Formats: sequence, structure tokens, C-alpha cells
Amino acid sequence: MTDWEACAAVERILGRVSGAWVFAGTRIPLLALYENLARGATINEFVEWFPGVDEQQVRAVLEHEANALRSPAPHRSSCST
Repeated sequence: MTDWEACAAVERILGRVSGAWVFAGTRIPLLALYENLARGATINEFVEWFPGVDEQQVRAVLEHEANALRSPAPHRSSCST
């Protein structure tokens, strides 16, 4: 499981969007990104379809996740936007 605490591109506020991780400053859950990419959407399309999320945030999230997958231990590197 990815440790999103260190990623500035996302936030989680209990009581908002059921406590799901969302793109910082929005109510758009990270799950929306992964679902859309799995269905063949591009990053540019996702950003167009979800105002409030920018390409830099999406790339930071994907990089953070990739780094977590490469790391055998819980990943705590920073994630910037």
C-alpha cells in the first residue's frame, strides 16, 4: 500500500469524500485517475475532464506510486507538485 502522507499533490480530510485520498484542493479522488487510465484515457484527457486537477499533480501522483512499487519497504519519499 502506498504511503500518500508524503505526497503534496494529494490530501485526505476525514468527513470529506468519505475520507478518500483526493487531489489537493479538490474533491476528486485518486481512484478516478486510476479508473480513467485503466479505461484508456490519457493524462491530458483526465485533466480536461476533471477541472481543478493539473498535469503536474497527476504526474506527481504517478511518480510517487511508481517509486512506492520499486521500494521493498514502506515508501516515504516526498511528492511535489
